[in-house]
Amino acid sequence: MSIHMHMRAVAESEIRDDHTWLAAFMWGAWENHPDEYAAGIAESIDKVWGSVNDLYAAAGALDADADDSWELPIYGGRPVAHSAGADPSGPPLGILEPPGVSQAAGFLARVSFDELWNVAGAKLVWAGWDEAQVRQEFLDYHRGLQGFYGRAAAAGHAVVRAVWA
Repeated sequence: MSIHMHMRAVAESEIRDDHTWLAAFMWGAWENHPDEYAAGIAESIDKVWGSVNDLYAAAGALDADADDSWELPIYGGRPVAHSAGADPSGPPLGILEPPGVSQAAGFLARVSFDELWNVAGAKLVWAGWDEAQVRQEFLDYHRGLQGFYGRAAAAGHAVVRAVWA
């Protein structure tokens, strides 16, 4: 089964805080994901997004005085509740507003992937997996998130997240 966290940058003024509307918007974006990804307004992570978050959590161990902006790239923002009459099987949705997007972009720009990997990498390599291959996968996700959040922050956009299963 394929499970993805899908992120889409969008002007905050274009977002309706309605689960049914937002689920339809995100479904349309998912169907256009290759084009939106190429345009730099979409990003996705397969089922390891929780492990990417665990990698970012290592930032707390690196700098005890750091803020909690490491929490923003994956799980930051607020959930969008199902409204009355919404399809309960719809995807979980969340919105990270522009100030949070800027904080996430700042964190991703200043954090050292190598330092994070040194702290957390051993916990992220599953038994039987090649460490170099896993490290490269996480580095690719990190670089993708850096670019995505950087562009979204520069445009003053919010980020909408959906989990597709």
